[in-house]
Amino acid sequence: MEVVDLPDPGEPNTGEVIVRPEAVGLCGSDFHYFLGDLGAVDPSTLYPRIQGHEVSAVVEQVGPECPPGLTAGERVAIWPVGSCGRCYPCRIGRGNVCANISLIGIHKDGALQERLRLPATQVFPVGDQDAATTSLVETVSIGVRTVVRGRVASGEKVVVFGAGPIGQSVALAAIDRGASVLLLDRLETRLKLGKTGAELLAVRDGSDSVAAAREWAGEDGPEVVIEATGVPELVHDAIELVAPAGRVVVVGLSNHDAPLRIGALPFKEIDVLGVSCCGTGEFSEAVALVARHQAAVSCLVTHEFPLARAPEAMSYAMQHPTEVMKAVILLEEQ
Repeated sequence: MEVVDLPDPGEPNTGEVIVRPEAVGLCGSDFHYFLGDLGAVDPSTLYPRIQGHEVSAVVEQVGPECPPGLTAGERVAIWPVGSCGRCYPCRIGRGNVCANISLIGIHKDGALQERLRLPATQVFPVGDQDAATTSLVETVSIGVRTVVRGRVASGEKVVVFGAGPIGQSVALAAIDRGASVLLLDRLETRLKLGKTGAELLAVRDGSDSVAAAREWAGEDGPEVVIEATGVPELVHDAIELVAPAGRVVVVGLSNHDAPLRIGALPFKEIDVLGVSCCGTGEFSEAVALVARHQAAVSCLVTHEFPLARAPEAMSYAMQHPTEVMKAVILLEEQ
Protein backbone atom coordinates (compact mmCIF):
# COMPACT_ATOMS: atom_id res chain seq x y z
CA MET A 1 0.00 0.00 0.00
CA GLU A 2 1.27 3.46 -0.87
CA VAL A 3 -0.03 7.03 -1.05
CA VAL A 4 -0.06 8.43 -4.61
CA ASP A 5 -1.46 11.37 -6.60
CA LEU A 6 -4.52 10.72 -8.80
CA PRO A 7 -6.53 12.76 -11.33
CA ASP A 8 -9.59 14.62 -10.05
CA PRO A 9 -12.87 12.74 -10.77
CA GLY A 10 -14.35 15.76 -12.59
CA GLU A 11 -18.03 16.76 -12.63
CA PRO A 12 -20.90 14.42 -11.63
CA ASN A 13 -22.94 12.89 -14.45
CA THR A 14 -26.68 12.30 -14.41
CA GLY A 15 -27.69 10.54 -11.20
CA GLU A 16 -24.24 10.93 -9.66
CA VAL A 17 -22.66 12.88 -6.82
CA ILE A 18 -19.13 13.89 -5.97
CA VAL A 19 -18.32 13.30 -2.30
CA ARG A 20 -15.37 14.26 -0.12
CA PRO A 21 -14.52 11.31 2.15
CA GLU A 22 -13.85 12.35 5.74
CA ALA A 23 -13.37 9.09 7.62
CA VAL A 24 -12.78 5.52 6.43
CA GLY A 25 -12.89 2.50 8.73
CA LEU A 26 -10.64 -0.52 8.25
CA CYS A 27 -12.19 -3.94 8.74
CA GLY A 28 -11.40 -7.63 8.44
CA SER A 29 -12.39 -7.77 4.79
CA ASP A 30 -9.86 -5.00 4.10
CA PHE A 31 -7.20 -7.19 5.70
CA HIS A 32 -8.23 -10.19 3.59
CA TYR A 33 -8.14 -7.97 0.49
CA PHE A 34 -4.72 -6.57 1.40
CA LEU A 35 -3.35 -10.10 1.94
CA GLY A 36 -4.94 -11.45 -1.25
CA ASP A 37 -6.92 -14.23 0.43
CA LEU A 38 -10.53 -13.26 -0.32
CA GLY A 39 -11.08 -16.83 -1.49
CA ALA A 40 -13.76 -16.84 -4.20
CA VAL A 41 -12.37 -13.73 -5.91
CA ASP A 42 -9.51 -14.04 -8.40
CA PRO A 43 -6.79 -11.71 -7.06
CA SER A 44 -5.39 -11.08 -10.54
CA THR A 45 -8.55 -9.14 -11.45
CA LEU A 46 -8.47 -6.82 -8.45
CA TYR A 47 -5.19 -4.92 -8.20
CA PRO A 48 -4.13 -2.16 -8.09
CA ARG A 49 -7.08 -0.77 -6.16
CA ILE A 50 -7.89 2.08 -3.79
CA GLN A 51 -9.46 0.51 -0.70
CA GLY A 52 -12.10 1.98 1.59
CA HIS A 53 -15.73 0.87 1.88
CA GLU A 54 -16.67 1.97 5.44
CA VAL A 55 -17.14 5.63 4.69
CA SER A 56 -18.28 8.94 6.08
CA ALA A 57 -18.25 11.67 3.44
CA VAL A 58 -19.63 15.10 2.65
CA VAL A 59 -21.50 15.72 -0.59
CA GLU A 60 -19.62 18.29 -2.69
CA GLN A 61 -21.61 18.29 -5.94
CA VAL A 62 -24.99 16.87 -6.95
CA GLY A 63 -25.52 15.91 -10.58
CA PRO A 64 -28.78 16.19 -12.52
CA GLU A 65 -31.72 13.87 -11.77
CA CYS A 66 -30.53 12.90 -8.31
CA PRO A 67 -33.04 12.10 -5.53
CA PRO A 68 -34.78 15.26 -4.26
CA GLY A 69 -33.48 16.71 -1.02
CA LEU A 70 -29.88 15.61 -1.55
CA THR A 71 -27.77 18.74 -1.22
CA ALA A 72 -24.12 19.78 -1.16
CA GLY A 73 -22.68 20.00 2.33
CA GLU A 74 -24.57 17.00 3.75
CA ARG A 75 -22.69 14.33 5.65
CA VAL A 76 -23.51 10.88 4.29
CA ALA A 77 -22.72 7.22 4.86
CA ILE A 78 -21.93 5.23 1.74
CA TRP A 79 -23.61 1.94 0.84
CA PRO A 80 -20.81 0.21 -1.10
CA VAL A 81 -22.88 -2.29 -3.13
CA GLY A 82 -23.50 -2.19 -6.87
CA SER A 83 -25.43 -4.95 -8.68
CA CYS A 84 -26.13 -5.95 -12.29
CA GLY A 85 -29.92 -6.31 -12.05
CA ARG A 86 -29.90 -9.35 -14.37
CA CYS A 87 -28.61 -12.41 -12.49
CA TYR A 88 -30.70 -14.79 -10.37
CA PRO A 89 -30.08 -13.05 -7.01
CA CYS A 90 -30.96 -9.68 -8.55
CA ARG A 91 -34.13 -11.10 -10.14
CA ILE A 92 -35.36 -12.31 -6.74
CA GLY A 93 -34.55 -9.03 -5.00
CA ARG A 94 -31.22 -10.01 -3.43
CA GLY A 95 -28.81 -7.80 -5.32
CA ASN A 96 -26.59 -7.71 -2.23
CA VAL A 97 -25.27 -11.11 -3.40
CA CYS A 98 -25.30 -10.28 -7.12
CA ALA A 99 -23.30 -12.76 -9.20
CA ASN A 100 -21.60 -9.74 -10.79
CA ILE A 101 -21.41 -7.62 -7.64
CA SER A 102 -19.35 -4.44 -7.72
CA LEU A 103 -18.17 -3.29 -4.31
CA ILE A 104 -16.57 0.06 -3.64
CA GLY A 105 -13.04 -0.54 -2.41
CA ILE A 106 -12.85 -4.06 -3.86
CA HIS A 107 -14.08 -4.21 -7.45
CA LYS A 108 -13.77 -0.47 -8.02
CA ASP A 109 -11.84 2.28 -6.30
CA GLY A 110 -12.90 3.11 -2.78
CA ALA A 111 -12.85 6.06 -0.45
CA LEU A 112 -9.21 6.34 0.62
CA GLN A 113 -8.96 9.36 -1.66
CA GLU A 114 -9.89 13.01 -1.42
CA ARG A 115 -12.82 13.04 -3.88
CA LEU A 116 -15.00 10.20 -5.14
CA ARG A 117 -17.71 9.93 -7.82
CA LEU A 118 -20.71 7.75 -6.89
CA PRO A 119 -24.28 6.97 -7.93
CA ALA A 120 -26.53 9.10 -5.73
CA THR A 121 -28.45 5.95 -4.74
CA GLN A 122 -25.43 4.84 -2.72
CA VAL A 123 -25.29 7.83 -0.34
CA PHE A 124 -27.44 8.07 2.80
CA PRO A 125 -27.67 11.35 4.78
CA VAL A 126 -26.93 10.97 8.51
CA GLY A 127 -27.73 14.42 9.89
CA ASP A 128 -25.39 15.88 12.48
CA GLN A 129 -23.67 12.61 13.38
CA ASP A 130 -19.86 12.87 13.64
CA ALA A 131 -17.63 11.54 10.86
CA ALA A 132 -15.89 8.68 12.71
CA THR A 133 -19.18 7.24 13.96
CA THR A 134 -20.73 7.61 10.51
CA SER A 135 -17.92 5.52 9.02
CA LEU A 136 -19.18 2.60 11.13
CA VAL A 137 -22.66 2.61 9.58
CA GLU A 138 -21.50 0.06 7.00
CA THR A 139 -20.20 -2.21 9.79
CA VAL A 140 -23.50 -1.94 11.63
CA SER A 141 -25.36 -2.67 8.39
CA ILE A 142 -23.76 -6.14 8.37
CA GLY A 143 -25.11 -6.63 11.88
CA VAL A 144 -28.55 -5.60 10.68
CA ARG A 145 -28.34 -7.98 7.72
CA THR A 146 -27.28 -10.78 10.09
CA VAL A 147 -30.29 -10.45 12.38
CA VAL A 148 -32.58 -10.19 9.37
CA ARG A 149 -31.14 -13.41 7.91
CA GLY A 150 -31.36 -15.06 11.32
CA ARG A 151 -34.97 -13.90 11.80
CA VAL A 152 -34.05 -12.73 15.29
CA ALA A 153 -37.19 -11.93 17.27
CA SER A 154 -38.01 -10.34 20.60
CA GLY A 155 -37.56 -12.71 23.53
CA GLU A 156 -35.15 -15.06 21.73
CA LYS A 157 -31.72 -16.09 23.00
CA VAL A 158 -28.84 -15.25 20.65
CA VAL A 159 -25.23 -16.38 21.11
CA VAL A 160 -22.58 -14.45 19.17
CA PHE A 161 -19.09 -15.91 18.70
CA GLY A 162 -16.69 -12.98 18.32
CA ALA A 163 -16.73 -9.54 19.97
CA GLY A 164 -15.03 -7.65 17.16
CA PRO A 165 -16.81 -4.81 15.35
CA ILE A 166 -19.12 -7.19 13.44
CA GLY A 167 -19.96 -9.24 16.53
CA GLN A 168 -20.62 -6.05 18.51
CA SER A 169 -22.84 -4.79 15.68
CA VAL A 170 -24.79 -8.05 15.60
CA ALA A 171 -25.29 -7.87 19.37
CA LEU A 172 -26.50 -4.28 19.11
CA ALA A 173 -28.94 -5.08 16.31
CA ALA A 174 -30.28 -8.18 18.07
CA ILE A 175 -30.77 -6.38 21.39
CA ASP A 176 -32.49 -3.55 19.54
CA ARG A 177 -34.99 -6.18 18.35
CA GLY A 178 -35.66 -7.31 21.92
CA ALA A 179 -33.45 -10.43 21.98
CA SER A 180 -31.13 -11.47 24.82
CA VAL A 181 -27.51 -11.78 23.67
CA LEU A 182 -24.46 -13.62 24.98
CA LEU A 183 -21.24 -12.35 23.40
CA LEU A 184 -18.16 -14.61 23.52
CA ASP A 185 -14.52 -13.86 22.73
CA ARG A 186 -11.02 -14.94 23.72
CA LEU A 187 -9.96 -11.29 24.01
CA GLU A 188 -11.34 -9.72 27.17
CA THR A 189 -10.27 -6.32 25.87
CA ARG A 190 -12.83 -6.61 23.07
CA LEU A 191 -15.57 -7.75 25.41
CA LYS A 192 -14.94 -4.83 27.77
CA LEU A 193 -14.96 -2.23 24.98
CA GLY A 194 -18.51 -2.98 23.89
CA LYS A 195 -21.48 -1.14 25.34
CA THR A 196 -24.29 -3.00 23.59
CA GLY A 197 -25.93 -4.39 26.73
CA ALA A 198 -25.00 -7.98 25.86
CA GLU A 199 -23.95 -10.47 28.53
CA LEU A 200 -20.26 -11.34 28.17
CA LEU A 201 -18.28 -14.56 28.34
CA ALA A 202 -14.49 -14.66 28.09
CA VAL A 203 -13.38 -17.97 26.53
CA ARG A 204 -10.38 -19.51 28.31
CA ASP A 205 -8.02 -22.10 26.87
CA GLY A 206 -9.38 -25.56 27.65
CA SER A 207 -12.83 -24.27 28.63
CA ASP A 208 -16.04 -25.63 27.12
CA SER A 209 -17.63 -22.56 25.58
CA VAL A 210 -20.50 -24.61 24.11
CA ALA A 211 -21.47 -25.94 27.55
CA ALA A 212 -21.21 -22.48 29.10
CA ALA A 213 -23.35 -20.93 26.37
CA ARG A 214 -25.95 -23.71 26.65
CA GLU A 215 -26.12 -23.16 30.40
CA TRP A 216 -26.82 -19.48 29.73
CA ALA A 217 -29.45 -20.20 27.08
CA GLY A 218 -31.24 -23.08 28.81
CA GLU A 219 -31.63 -26.78 28.15
CA ASP A 220 -32.69 -26.53 24.49
CA GLY A 221 -29.95 -24.12 23.54
CA PRO A 222 -30.26 -20.67 21.92
CA GLU A 223 -32.64 -20.11 19.02
CA VAL A 224 -29.91 -18.31 17.06
CA VAL A 225 -26.12 -18.67 17.01
CA ILE A 226 -23.94 -16.21 15.06
CA GLU A 227 -20.39 -17.06 13.97
CA ALA A 228 -18.57 -13.74 13.53
CA THR A 229 -14.91 -14.73 13.87
CA GLY A 230 -13.99 -16.63 10.70
CA VAL A 231 -12.59 -19.49 12.83
CA PRO A 232 -13.74 -22.65 10.97
CA GLU A 233 -14.05 -24.83 14.08
CA LEU A 234 -16.63 -22.45 15.54
CA VAL A 235 -19.09 -23.30 12.77
CA HIS A 236 -19.07 -26.84 14.19
CA ASP A 237 -19.61 -25.46 17.71
CA ALA A 238 -22.45 -23.23 16.53
CA ILE A 239 -24.27 -26.17 14.93
CA GLU A 240 -23.85 -28.28 18.07
CA LEU A 241 -25.01 -25.43 20.32
CA VAL A 242 -28.08 -24.12 18.51
CA ALA A 243 -31.52 -25.34 19.55
CA PRO A 244 -33.34 -27.86 17.33
CA ALA A 245 -35.19 -25.93 14.61
CA GLY A 246 -32.87 -22.97 15.31
CA ARG A 247 -30.74 -20.85 13.01
CA VAL A 248 -26.96 -20.67 12.62
CA VAL A 249 -25.73 -17.58 10.78
CA VAL A 250 -22.13 -17.40 9.49
CA VAL A 251 -20.82 -13.88 8.91
CA GLY A 252 -17.10 -14.37 9.67
CA LEU A 253 -14.82 -14.58 6.62
CA SER A 254 -12.44 -17.48 6.06
CA ASN A 255 -10.88 -19.32 3.15
CA HIS A 256 -10.63 -22.60 5.11
CA ASP A 257 -12.88 -25.65 5.36
CA ALA A 258 -15.10 -26.05 8.42
CA PRO A 259 -15.53 -29.42 10.18
CA LEU A 260 -19.20 -30.38 10.48
CA ARG A 261 -21.18 -33.24 11.98
CA ILE A 262 -23.54 -33.67 9.05
CA GLY A 263 -26.08 -35.63 11.08
CA ALA A 264 -26.81 -32.53 13.18
CA LEU A 265 -28.37 -30.84 10.16
CA PRO A 266 -31.19 -33.33 9.48
CA PHE A 267 -31.67 -34.49 13.06
CA LYS A 268 -31.97 -30.97 14.46
CA GLU A 269 -33.50 -29.58 11.24
CA ILE A 270 -31.64 -26.30 11.62
CA ASP A 271 -31.07 -23.52 9.13
CA VAL A 272 -27.41 -22.71 8.34
CA LEU A 273 -27.27 -19.29 6.70
CA GLY A 274 -24.58 -17.04 5.29
CA VAL A 275 -24.39 -13.25 5.32
CA SER A 276 -22.76 -11.06 2.71
CA CYS A 277 -23.52 -7.36 2.26
CA CYS A 278 -26.84 -5.69 3.02
CA GLY A 279 -29.57 -4.19 0.84
CA THR A 280 -30.65 -0.57 0.73
CA GLY A 281 -33.45 -1.05 3.25
CA GLU A 282 -31.08 -2.63 5.76
CA PHE A 283 -28.48 0.07 5.19
CA SER A 284 -31.13 2.70 5.90
CA GLU A 285 -32.07 0.76 9.04
CA ALA A 286 -28.40 0.77 10.06
CA VAL A 287 -28.27 4.58 9.72
CA ALA A 288 -31.22 4.80 12.12
CA LEU A 289 -29.75 2.19 14.49
CA VAL A 290 -26.48 4.11 14.76
CA ALA A 291 -28.42 7.33 15.39
CA ARG A 292 -30.26 5.64 18.29
CA HIS A 293 -27.10 4.09 19.77
CA GLN A 294 -24.29 6.51 18.96
CA ALA A 295 -22.43 5.92 22.24
CA ALA A 296 -22.36 2.14 21.73
CA VAL A 297 -21.06 2.56 18.17
CA SER A 298 -18.55 5.37 18.70
CA CYS A 299 -16.74 3.50 21.49
CA LEU A 300 -15.67 0.88 18.92
CA VAL A 301 -13.24 3.40 17.36
CA THR A 302 -9.96 2.83 19.18
CA HIS A 303 -7.36 4.21 16.75
CA GLU A 304 -7.27 7.10 14.26
CA PHE A 305 -4.70 7.78 11.53
CA PRO A 306 -4.34 10.49 8.86
CA LEU A 307 -4.48 9.52 5.17
CA ALA A 308 -0.69 9.85 4.79
CA ARG A 309 -0.31 7.07 7.36
CA ALA A 310 -2.86 4.70 5.78
CA PRO A 311 -0.24 2.00 5.04
CA GLU A 312 0.88 2.14 8.66
CA ALA A 313 -2.75 1.97 9.81
CA MET A 314 -3.37 -1.19 7.79
CA SER A 315 -0.27 -2.92 9.11
CA TYR A 316 -0.82 -1.83 12.70
CA ALA A 317 -4.47 -2.97 12.76
CA MET A 318 -3.56 -6.41 11.39
CA GLN A 319 -0.62 -6.89 13.76
CA HIS A 320 -2.28 -5.67 16.98
CA PRO A 321 -5.72 -7.31 17.23
CA THR A 322 -5.68 -7.16 21.02
CA GLU A 323 -5.33 -3.36 20.90
CA VAL A 324 -7.32 -2.38 17.82
CA MET A 325 -11.07 -2.75 17.76
CA LYS A 326 -11.63 -0.33 14.88
CA ALA A 327 -9.00 1.81 13.16
CA VAL A 328 -10.34 4.81 11.27
CA ILE A 329 -8.41 6.85 8.71
CA LEU A 330 -9.25 10.56 8.83
CA LEU A 331 -8.83 12.31 5.50
CA GLU A 332 -9.06 15.84 6.90
CA GLU A 333 -8.98 17.69 10.20
CA GLN A 334 -12.24 17.19 12.08
